[in-house]
Amino acid sequence: MSRISQRDGVLTPAAFTQPTADQTLNCRILVVGGSTAAYTAALTALRMNVEVCLVQPQKLVGGQFTAQGLPASDDGDLLKQKASFSRVDGEQFAISRSQRWFRERQRQLQPVMGRVQNNPGGAWVCEMTTTPVVAATALNEPLIPYLESGKLRLVVESEPTEVLVTQMPEAGRSRVTGVKFQNLKTGEPFTVMASVTVEATDFGDLLELGNFPSRVGQEARTDTGEAILPEQAIPACQQSFTFNVMVEHTAPGQGKRLAAPLGYDKEPWLNSNDFTSVYWIYRGGRWSKRDFFDPFGIFRYRRVLRRKSHEKIVSIGDVAAINWGTSAHPYKGECCGNDFRRGHLIGISRQERKEIVQRARDRAQAYIYYLQTHGVKDLKTRGDFTWTPDGIALEPYIREARRGIAITTIRHEDVAEAFFPNQARARNFNDSLGIGQYHYLDLHGNLVEGHITPKGKDVIALPFSLPATALVPMTIDGLVLSAKSIGTTHITNAAYRMHPMEWAIGEASGFLAVFAAWTGESPRRIVEATPLLRKLQGFMARNGVPLFWFDDVAHDDPDFEAIQVMATTGIIRSENANNLHFRPYANVTRAVVATALVSLLGLEKVIPPQPSFSDVQPGQHWAYSNIETLKAQGMIAGVGRGRFSPDTPITRRQLSYLIKASVPDAFDQAFERLAPDNTPLSRRELSRAFYALLKHRLEI
Repeated sequence: MSRISQRDGVLTPAAFTQPTADQTLNCRILVVGGSTAAYTAALTALRMNVEVCLVQPQKLVGGQFTAQGLPASDDGDLLKQKASFSRVDGEQFAISRSQRWFRERQRQLQPVMGRVQNNPGGAWVCEMTTTPVVAATALNEPLIPYLESGKLRLVVESEPTEVLVTQMPEAGRSRVTGVKFQNLKTGEPFTVMASVTVEATDFGDLLELGNFPSRVGQEARTDTGEAILPEQAIPACQQSFTFNVMVEHTAPGQGKRLAAPLGYDKEPWLNSNDFTSVYWIYRGGRWSKRDFFDPFGIFRYRRVLRRKSHEKIVSIGDVAAINWGTSAHPYKGECCGNDFRRGHLIGISRQERKEIVQRARDRAQAYIYYLQTHGVKDLKTRGDFTWTPDGIALEPYIREARRGIAITTIRHEDVAEAFFPNQARARNFNDSLGIGQYHYLDLHGNLVEGHITPKGKDVIALPFSLPATALVPMTIDGLVLSAKSIGTTHITNAAYRMHPMEWAIGEASGFLAVFAAWTGESPRRIVEATPLLRKLQGFMARNGVPLFWFDDVAHDDPDFEAIQVMATTGIIRSENANNLHFRPYANVTRAVVATALVSLLGLEKVIPPQPSFSDVQPGQHWAYSNIETLKAQGMIAGVGRGRFSPDTPITRRQLSYLIKASVPDAFDQAFERLAPDNTPLSRRELSRAFYALLKHRLEI
């Protein structure tokens, strides 16, 4: 019988490791923080059979989904995509296999009227919502076997107080060797030593404690090179944060009023004029309103539990997460909910942070009180869904942290549509360890003056990727950046902070930490050495992690790994950058294969003034230099009569001749699952064969 179980999303006490005063724990990977990324980093490493210590401030794992009270995933449009003749379902290509499992498990745990539904909560702004208890239950399930075996030591109700480093003068860098912590209940100190440490706190605390190079708030143009920024940094310009509240729509007269916080309508952050119970919309020169319980009103905005099968019906007994930021109002201007904009949490003392957090919690309480006294009487809080007496989340929902200065900083110019005209993707980083998408840069600015507000195509975010070098600090070894502390900017964090992307960031940091533990190499060495990087990318793709945006190649595709890695390298990508299709069964021309081979082999291109083939002329055919380069190397021949026939589909047999001429030692690997016959070669077969060549060339 299992000695560890859970009830209502909370693990039994036997699950937790409780270090004694001044005790030192040793583990291969230390994950610090209670964020969503902390959870996925830890789970990823555990599934790779690596010992993990996870130290966090709450008993609940999962961050945004649980302790922060927002199990309403902010999904990009592509994740919502349904399968069609030419595309696969969004959950099969826009997120990892692991994240898809989590979503499926939540659906199973929260049926609606006895049936599994795609969106159990039926929110109108989110395609996937459940209660925090259901999210926590699903997240706990895969951890229990590792807790029982001792592979995972979960230390809760603790926070870091010091980062332990050793100096590496010869490298000009420092190396993290461990972290000192303090138990929040007893005050007792303890230490965890590890080969690799993952910074996955919601505030970037390890960066602050270690005094590591980092950035806070809105940077200056000279800091990041983002043209949209002002010349001076404004660190206090940070995203607002929110205490989410779980509320139930009760039968008439059954509502239970939440008390007003002290200072209601006296303190500026508790001003009732900031609030509204109505969602106002200005269109066509006139205002219209949606009442609180309207099918597209504030209540169903992030509804997490519904009683009826029809999503648009709001019923007695439905439960919602109140997470209402700023919206337009005909009389009050911009207001109107529980976002806290009067202050910031990063770059201030711990004591100041506690005071600001308490103000934000009071504001959430004030908003519910306002609703219940301004026409929404049939409402009560659901503390059983937040593990608190009043239905207010244990922790605030955090949108921005201290960010490490990484080897690569992901900038506005890497993400926004304005910089990629007529393209379907943002910048394709060739060291990608994941992908993400949110349709715009969702900046919830606080009230500090000077916020940059991107507009038009400057605010639209194209599907983006996660460079491995954004997870590695520029001057610190032994530390992997995760959660919201990776190498983004104030602007790009607004897209990378969303639930699906934070999950992906956690997975990427977990895989990187595992490779460092397995190989004994530093994270820096892994992301900068091409053979190690490609090996890591292949391993991640093999485990169902997408690295490049293709909407027609699913996790379970037999060539998923080859297609993903070859696209990430830039050797074989889309036929047309205007869409996300790979077209795995489409034919491949002789010119395309020649170009891909030159890129794979890293050959120095030649451009002779006189062409070798009459149908491939300089200045007229885009593949001229690639074809001539292979001709100069003696690797290709024409089709007769001085012609190359560049735009004719290549056959498997012709590819076999090309590989025998260029990389004969890798022929058997390239054609292991490919018959050298006269069948036209498909794009998936090209990826499969060339991936074998790539692994042979890099000796991986």
